Amino acid sequence: MTSQLKIAQISDEALLAKFFQESVGVWRSERRYYTLPEGETKEMVSIITIRFLEAGCDELHSMAQMHGLPDSVSLTFGAEVTWNTDSVTGKKESKGSTLFGVKGNTLYRDRGFATPKPVTAQYYFPNPKTLCLRTEYNGSVFEEELRLVGSKYRTRQSIISRAGEQLMIGQYLEKRI
Repeated sequence: MTSQLKIAQISDEALLAKFFQESVGVWRSERRYYTLPEGETKEMVSIITIRFLEAGCDELHSMAQMHGLPDSVSLTFGAEVTWNTDSVTGKKESKGSTLFGVKGNTLYRDRGFATPKPVTAQYYFPNPKTLCLRTEYNGSVFEEELRLVGSKYRTRQSIISRAGEQLMIGQYLEKRI
């Protein structure tokens, strides 16, 4: 009971700041995407670099403007994630970056998984090491769970749905390098 009380006393925003800070560094991400209902799979490997963004930095100011937030509203902190991805077959798949900014229980992004346009997600923590996100745009729902496992591993699971039907599941194991 005491641990639950301590968790309740820490804001989700403070938990997210700690989660981002603990995620800073370079990771090797091994993942598999399952296309539903056929079950077709695709395996990918990425090198991911995560950088913590402090309040007031240029990236967060630009993102607030991108989302049309008033000048009086500043994003509290954020993260920059860059990636370089290959398929397991060796085919070059993608390279890019995305920015995250936080205000309250909203996570602002400069782009979505399936759109180059800015999107927002709602987030919560079922426990201090597990971040859950829900993003909706263009008729699709993206639900993600990211879990820190010690200091050297992260797991992720993404479920993409449209009209209440699950279309894709992504499962990831990320190792700090």
